[in-house]
Amino acid sequence: MKTIPELAKRWLGRQPDAISEQESRILASAIEGRAIARDIAREAERRSSLGDRLADSIARVGGSWSFILAFLAFLLVWTLGNVWLAGRGAFDPYPFIFLNLVLSMLAALQAPVIMMSQNRSAEHDRIDAAHDYEVNLKAEIEIMALHEKLDEMRHKEVMALIAKVDRLAEALVALESRIARREPD
Repeated sequence: MKTIPELAKRWLGRQPDAISEQESRILASAIEGRAIARDIAREAERRSSLGDRLADSIARVGGSWSFILAFLAFLLVWTLGNVWLAGRGAFDPYPFIFLNLVLSMLAALQAPVIMMSQNRSAEHDRIDAAHDYEVNLKAEIEIMALHEKLDEMRHKEVMALIAKVDRLAEALVALESRIARREPD
C-alpha cells in the first residue's frame, strides 16, 4: 500500500513535511482513488448571503447597456422637461442642482456595491484557481501513476521475453549438442 510520505517523495519530489495540506489531500485522494473535482460555483452560491447576491444583482444591472440607455433616457427627459418648464416654474431649473444631488447620491451608493461585487468575484477567481491547481495536480499524479504501471508492465514483459529467449537458447544449445553427437566427424 502506498503512503502519502512515499508518494510525496516519488511524485512531488519533496519531503513529506515540505508539502502543503492541499497537496497532502490530493495525494490522499490519489491513494484512495476518489475524485477531487467539485462544482465550486454551486458551493459559493450556497454560502453567499442576501447582501452578496444583492450586490451581484446591482452590479449586473448597473453594468448593462440596458441600464446605461435607460439612465441616459431618464437624464434626457429630466433635462428637457426642466428646460421646457423653465419659464413656468420648473421643478429643477438649470443648472439642475437637484439632479446633481441625485446623481451624486446614486454614485456614492453604487460604487461601493459594485466594489463589493468585484471583491466577491475576485475571491471566486482565487477559489477557482486553487481548485484548478488541485485538479491539475491530481491529474498529473494520476498520469505519473499510469506511467509507473505501464513501465512495470513493460518491465515484466521484457523480463518474460528474456526468460523465453534464455529457454530458447538453452533448447538450441541442447539441440546443437544432440545434433553434434549424431553426426560423425
